Amino acid sequence: MNLIERWFRDLTNKRIRRDAFRSVKALERAIYEYIDVNNEEPKPFVWTASARHIIRKYNHCRAKTETLH
Repeated sequence: MNLIERWFRDLTNKRIRRDAFRSVKALERAIYEYIDVNNEEPKPFVWTASARHIIRKYNHCRAKTETLH
């Protein structure tokens, strides 16, 4: 989910906030242009954490939140 949120953050910061759109069509065009430019040089996401590390961190956080109730 975080990757999706980051992508929309970048879309908003790099394209949408920099302009004023007089119509929905103009906004759509800007979004599609951003997608086209973004896809010209795609950068795949590479996981750096192991599954074991992620699960251990998840279990630790879950244990903490369960003790709060």
